[in-house]
Amino acid sequence: MGGSRVQVNKSHKSRFSSKSSRNLHRTDLKDKSRISKSGGNVAKGARAARLQHNRMVREQKKAALLKEKRATSGSTSPPRVIVLFGLSAAVNVDSLAVDLLSLLSKQGAGAAFSTVASSEYKLRTTVLKAPYGDLISCMEMVKVADLIAFVASASSSCEESPSCYIDSFGSQCLSVFRSLGLPSTFVLIRDLPTELKKRQDSKNTCMSSLASEFPEDCKFYPADTKDDLHKFIWHSKEQRLTVPHWRNQRPYIMAQTVDMVVDDGNLEKCTMLLTGYLHAHSLSVNQLVHVSGAGDYQLTKIEILKDPFPLNPRKEQDLMDADEVHDVEVIRSLAPDPEKQEPLLVENIPDPLDGEQTWPTEAEMAEADKNQKQKRLRKRALPRGTSEYQAAWIVDDTDEEELDSNDEADDGMVLDKQESDFPDQEGTNNLDLDDDQRSLNLKDSDEETDIDSMVMDGENLTKEQIEDEIQKIKNAHAEDEEYPDEVDTPLDIPARKRFAKYRGLKSFRTSSWDPKESLPPEYAKIFAFDNFARTQKHVLSKALDMEQGNRDDCIPASSYVRLHIKEVPNSVACKLCSLIKTVPVIVSGLLQHESKMSVLHFSIKKHDTYSAPIKSKEEFVFHVGFRQFVARPIFSSDNINSDKHKMERFLHAGRFSVASIYGPISFPPLPLIVLKSAEGGAAPSVAAVGSLKSVDPDRIILKKIILTGYPQRVSKLKAAVRYMFHNPEDVRWFKPVEVWTKCGRRGRIKEPVGTHGVMKCILNGVLQQNDTVCMSLFKRAYPKWPNHCSPILDA
Repeated sequence: MGGSRVQVNKSHKSRFSSKSSRNLHRTDLKDKSRISKSGGNVAKGARAARLQHNRMVREQKKAALLKEKRATSGSTSPPRVIVLFGLSAAVNVDSLAVDLLSLLSKQGAGAAFSTVASSEYKLRTTVLKAPYGDLISCMEMVKVADLIAFVASASSSCEESPSCYIDSFGSQCLSVFRSLGLPSTFVLIRDLPTELKKRQDSKNTCMSSLASEFPEDCKFYPADTKDDLHKFIWHSKEQRLTVPHWRNQRPYIMAQTVDMVVDDGNLEKCTMLLTGYLHAHSLSVNQLVHVSGAGDYQLTKIEILKDPFPLNPRKEQDLMDADEVHDVEVIRSLAPDPEKQEPLLVENIPDPLDGEQTWPTEAEMAEADKNQKQKRLRKRALPRGTSEYQAAWIVDDTDEEELDSNDEADDGMVLDKQESDFPDQEGTNNLDLDDDQRSLNLKDSDEETDIDSMVMDGENLTKEQIEDEIQKIKNAHAEDEEYPDEVDTPLDIPARKRFAKYRGLKSFRTSSWDPKESLPPEYAKIFAFDNFARTQKHVLSKALDMEQGNRDDCIPASSYVRLHIKEVPNSVACKLCSLIKTVPVIVSGLLQHESKMSVLHFSIKKHDTYSAPIKSKEEFVFHVGFRQFVARPIFSSDNINSDKHKMERFLHAGRFSVASIYGPISFPPLPLIVLKSAEGGAAPSVAAVGSLKSVDPDRIILKKIILTGYPQRVSKLKAAVRYMFHNPEDVRWFKPVEVWTKCGRRGRIKEPVGTHGVMKCILNGVLQQNDTVCMSLFKRAYPKWPNHCSPILDA
C-alpha cells in the first residue's frame, strides 16, 4: 500500500446546527493555525436584500393598484357603465334611472344621452336600462357593463318559490349573465315600507332570499330615497371594479351614435360612422373591427373628438349642450397605412388545379422502363415449341394469385389492422378448420338440416313479411335498446353501397385514423395552425407590445372617437341605425388572424330552461364574447384517452359535450351563449351555454353506426346469423370487420349461407339464442358550412 493514501471520511453534518456552526471546522487559508468564522455581515446582507425585495414588490403592487384606480375612476377614464336590471316584471327601472340621473346631473332625465358627468361625485356615468323581456338587449348591455345593479321590489314577495323576488325571465337572464361573466354587482331594493321596523325586516327577508343568487361580495342597498342613492353612488365609486378576463383582451366601443354615408362608387355599400368611448385597450387604425351581429370590417379613418362630457364643468361648457353634440371638434385624425393594414381575409381561395396529376418526370419514366425490362427478362416455364406471341398470353400462377389477392383487397371492407384475439382473413389458410367446416356444413347433420329449411322459407318471404319479422324481433329486444347507434340495413339498397363511406375499427381508442384523409371541399376554405398555443402566445404578446409602444397609428384608451368603417352593406347599416335606440351597438377590435375561418370547438351544455331537442347541424346563433355569427354545429363526446371522439346526434341535457363549427378564429378564453331563433318573429331562446375550447381542424369526430343481426341456429362456438345483411355480396364485403354481441361475445364472419344474407360466424364463446350480434362501423363527420354569417339580417 502507498504510504500517502489515507482514508478520508465524510464530515459530519449536524441536522439542527446553524449555518455559522457548520463552518467552524474549516481553517483559514492564510493562517492555517487559526479557525476562520463566517462573518455576520453575510447573513445581515441577505436579510437586507430580502427586505428590500419585499418592499419593491409592495410598491409595485401599490403603483399598479393606483394606476388601475385612476384609469377606472379618474378624470381621464371613460364613463362608468351602470346597467339597471329588474329581477321581475314588478320592478320599475325607469323611475330608478330618473332618480339616479337627477342626482348625478342637474339636467337629469332631460339630457340628450344617458351619459352624465357629476362634478360633485367626480364621476362620469352611463346609465343603461335593461328592457324587461328582451334577452338580446340585456346580453349586449351586460357585455359592456362595468357595474350591474340588480333591482328587486320588496312588494313582489310570494310564497311559491324560495327566490320569490326573481321571476322566470330574471332567473334565465341571471344564468346567462353568469356564463358571460359577472362584473361588479350590487342589489338595489325598492318599494320598502316607510315604518322603520317593517323596513328593516323586509330588507333582511329580501337579502336572505337573494344572497344565494349572487356572489359573496355582492352588497345590498335600499334605493327608495335620495339619501339611499347617494350612499350607493359613493360606495360604488370607491369600490374596485372587477370585469371578466376575456373583456380585457380586446378594445371595444359602445356606440352612442350610428350614421351612414353612401359611397359614390358603390351604391350597395356605405361607410358607417360610429361614435363612442374607447375601453380596455388602445385601438390601431390598421386593425380589423367586428360590429356585433354585422361581421368584420376594415377602417378608413379614426377621429379623436373633444370629450362632450368633461368632468370639469368650467371647461368646454358649450359642448354640454345637446344641440351641439354632433358638431364636436376633431382633435386628431388617423388614416391606415396600406402596407401595414391587416387584410380582411375570411376564406382561403383554393386552387382548382391543386392536386391534379402532372406529367411524369424523367426519373419516373426511367424507373417504369426498368421495371418493364425486368418483367420481360423474367424466366418462365413454358411448353416446348411455344412462340413469343403465345407466351404473352400465358399468365403465371403467381400473377394469378396476385390478381386474386388484389381483387379481394379492393372488393373487401377496409379494416384497421391491429393485434386481435381472432385471426384476420389472410391467416385463415393456416388454421385447421376441418372441425369448423364439418360443424358449419349445414348438410352434414340431422340437427342442422332445419336451418336449411328455414333459409328456404326465408327465401320465399316477401319484402313486407321480412320487414314485419324484423320489427317483431326489435320489439322483443326493446329492453336492450340502450345502444342509440343501431340502424337498420335497407332492403332495397345493398349495404356495401349504403355504408360505403364507413369502415371498421379494431379499437376505437388505439386504432389509427389519418386526419388529412378524404377531407370535404369546405376544408379548402379554412385556415389551420401548426401550433395553436404558440400562435396565441405570439399574438397576445404582439398586442401587448402595441399597447405599450405608444405607436402613431394607435388611439389610446378612454378617448372619445369616431370610427369610419368601410364597405358596410346598406341593409346592415340601416338595421344598425334603427337598433341603436334599443340595443347597444358594440364595436370590438380583432386580434391577428381573428377574421379567418377555421374549425372551432366549444365545451357546451344544454340550458336548463330549453326543453326542445337540439339536433346536430341545426342552425344556431353563437354569441362568442363580443362576436355574433350563425353556425351549424355537430356535437361529440370529449374523449381524453384517445384522439378520436364519438359524434352525438343530439345535445343531451345534464352533461357537457363538444360543439364543433365552421367559424371565425377566436383565442380563448371566451364565453359562449347559443341562441335558437324562433319562428314567426318571436324572441330567440337560450339553447345552450359554454366556453371556447380550442381551434383545431384535425380533431377527428367519428359517426358510429351499429348493424344488428339475430342468431338463427347456434352450434357451440358457431352460429348462423340473419337479418344483418340481405345478400351474400354484402356479407363478403363486410367479412373483415369484427362482430360482437350485447352479452360480451366477440367473433368474425366466416362465409355467407344461401342467397338472402344469412352468414356463418365464429365466436369466442357459446352464443345465447336471445343474444344480438352487432357490427360497429365508423365514418368521419364534419360540421355544416353556414349559409350566411350575419345574424342581424334575421333579427
